[in-house]
Amino acid sequence: MLTLRLFMLQRVTALIMAPLVLGHLAVMVYAVRGGLSTGAILSRTQGSLPWALFYGTFVITVSVHAAIGARVIVAEVLRMCGLLLNVVFLALCVLLLFAGLRAVLSVTMP
Repeated sequence: MLTLRLFMLQRVTALIMAPLVLGHLAVMVYAVRGGLSTGAILSRTQGSLPWALFYGTFVITVSVHAAIGARVIVAEVLRMCGLLLNVVFLALCVLLLFAGLRAVLSVTMP
């Protein structure tokens, strides 16, 4: 039952990530073509709740999606299963969340 739930959760996170990836790519193209410097980009993102929400949502979905995908690969290749598998990949998800949300806060908080 857990495998089915994780499968469905990974598909849901993929659906959420798709428009976020497109939005992120559009912002990157705009910044590069506009010749924006790092300082100019930071001046636009710092103190911005919409950017914090956009990239915060992105980080959360990517963290969950990546941890589930890595869990499946390790389970298949290394034949790991049970509690150890779940704990290792829950820890991976928490690590990705911590690092990603810390980056979002550093870019969006004044």
